[in-house]
Amino acid sequence: MSIGTLVMCGASPIMAAEVAKNTDTRLETVVVKAEKKSEAKQAEARLEEVAGSTSVVDNAEVEKGRASTLEDVLAFQPGVIAQAAGGNDAIKISIRGSGANASPGYFREGVKFLFDGLALTGPGGTPYELLEMSGVNYTEVLRGANAYDYTALSLGGAINLVTHTGHSSPGNYARFEAGSFGWRKQQLSTGGVEGNADYYISLSNSERDGYQDYTFNKAKGVVSNFGYRFSPKLDTRLIVRYREQYHENASTLTRAQLKDDSSQANPTNVAQRGSSTKNGSIWVGSKTTYAFDDDSKLELGLVYHNYSQILGKKSPVTPNHWQWRDLNTSLRYLRSDQWFGHQSNTTFAFSNTLHDRAEVKTYSGTTRALLKDTRYSGSFDTVFSVGNDLELTERLWLNSGLSLVNIVRDVDVEFSDRPNVSPFPQHYKYDNWSLAPRLGLRYYLTPDIQLFTNVSRSIDPPSAWSISPSGPTNNYTKTLVEQKANTFEVGIRGSQGIVSGSLALYRSWVHNELLNVEVIPATGLSPAVTSTNNASPTIHQGIEAGLDTELWQGLRGDSLVLRQAYTLNDFYYRNDDTFHANELPGLPRHIYQAELKYQHPSGFYAGVDVRTASSTPVDYANSFYAPSYTVWGAKFGYEEPGQRWQVFLDLRNLTDENYATTVSPIYDARGRDAATLYSGDGFGAFTGVAFRF
Repeated sequence: MSIGTLVMCGASPIMAAEVAKNTDTRLETVVVKAEKKSEAKQAEARLEEVAGSTSVVDNAEVEKGRASTLEDVLAFQPGVIAQAAGGNDAIKISIRGSGANASPGYFREGVKFLFDGLALTGPGGTPYELLEMSGVNYTEVLRGANAYDYTALSLGGAINLVTHTGHSSPGNYARFEAGSFGWRKQQLSTGGVEGNADYYISLSNSERDGYQDYTFNKAKGVVSNFGYRFSPKLDTRLIVRYREQYHENASTLTRAQLKDDSSQANPTNVAQRGSSTKNGSIWVGSKTTYAFDDDSKLELGLVYHNYSQILGKKSPVTPNHWQWRDLNTSLRYLRSDQWFGHQSNTTFAFSNTLHDRAEVKTYSGTTRALLKDTRYSGSFDTVFSVGNDLELTERLWLNSGLSLVNIVRDVDVEFSDRPNVSPFPQHYKYDNWSLAPRLGLRYYLTPDIQLFTNVSRSIDPPSAWSISPSGPTNNYTKTLVEQKANTFEVGIRGSQGIVSGSLALYRSWVHNELLNVEVIPATGLSPAVTSTNNASPTIHQGIEAGLDTELWQGLRGDSLVLRQAYTLNDFYYRNDDTFHANELPGLPRHIYQAELKYQHPSGFYAGVDVRTASSTPVDYANSFYAPSYTVWGAKFGYEEPGQRWQVFLDLRNLTDENYATTVSPIYDARGRDAATLYSGDGFGAFTGVAFRF
């Protein structure tokens, strides 16, 4: 009966009001709160939509210990090898065997590096001085063709370092590290949000006397990130990175030298005063995003990268002056649609990276007379791609894509003091178009467990400088073409109860693999001679496994977690005329890492870790191997629950093991103990403290 009916029937207004009061069915306001995911967790969820092996490293976790180089960041990443030599940023980085036989001192090859989705890698590969961890929020690791959306088509895929913004790191931050081998690092940063704008600026300075003789290293740099939101549809971001660096190079040792005293330097390299001077490298990237509506947006990226280096500045042999300037343009259009009631996500992408200026000059160490002048300007890589992620059923998704790739290499030996010594040409122009398709499936067994598989083609162009490397002995250009591979991958990832992890198996059929080898070792005042060549067909196959297990959880909220990572590297020739089915040198066949960590809700943590690797072939003849090794470590620390301050103690190589962290491949050692091994650090203790204020 309504209130109006009661009044009409003679009920008083007071009675009607009382009835209304008792029949009010309005509900009280219910507030639902959910913990917001960190940007690293959001990136992890996004990459799980790729039908292949991917992972995300939250740098906040890395910074609970020493955070020096990419070696610290990429630890525990299956399939990824990141090994420092001499304690500097010249790290050997390989994914699925890409660039496995390049020495640490060279530009990185076989993996595309990006900052915030914008290319650092150019036609000459990737210089390493800007690959420093200060100012990094999280790091995306996309193995193989799983980096397709970043127009990265290398066998190794891509590594994308995402910079902090004023949103992810507000306020002021100070961090100080110190430890063995004269390690000292200071970082100061500030960030914030002002209306529609945000800003982040980080300053860093570091020095290291070195474990080995002749490995002094110093660097200082700036990382900044500025964003502005013009409207709900339009925003832009400007990222600037600058860094200066100088480091000495102890070079390689023999197995006997490594066993006798792993802290000694190669006497030949000391006599030649091998070093690298980066007077100041600057990378400026701009990304502007326009959202047409909720289902489509356009991203425009522009990059200016100016970098130079002097190898052997005071060398009595042949100092080299490298001057490079790259320009990069990228464009991505992303849209979401419904096709017959099924979700469809499509990406159209374009990228171009150009050597606007690239020149290497080689001088005489005694007279400083010009011996060779090589120009690489005009070399560029261009990619047009389209990709689609289509929901076939509620549990099954189809990933497909096709890239059109143009590789141009334009190399001139402008001057040589010995132009007629070799019959080879002094100019090389290469211009080729290729197609790179990709097809993948992902199937959800449960909402948290996913099966995936894909087939793809990768394309690795030769670095411009490898066509005519520095040095007067390479007074000509070589005929190099891009490396191509067809890859099949299958795997599983997800979480169930106390375990989470991933397992991927892959096999790549590689043609014209770009292999780098030292053909003449350095002696006296004569520098080493290295060469890059296209190889006969090879196979890269392996296993990438990662597993995290919560072994115990206490009533107080404390926990004990076991973290494990295993990598199988099986890389070999397919019936080569000389080396038959030999292993390719450069990487150990088996690598296992584990960490047992205790975490208390108060913020205290403690852990012990181990890294073990099998022996590593050093030469293509497989006549000489670097020894296997096992290295132990431990970590203790406290992070205040409000994250206002933290302190840590990081212990490395507890047993003071003499071991080779990586190798410099040679053609044929003929069983002799060759100087090809880079020494790993001995026992070291590092401590650090950080404050937010």
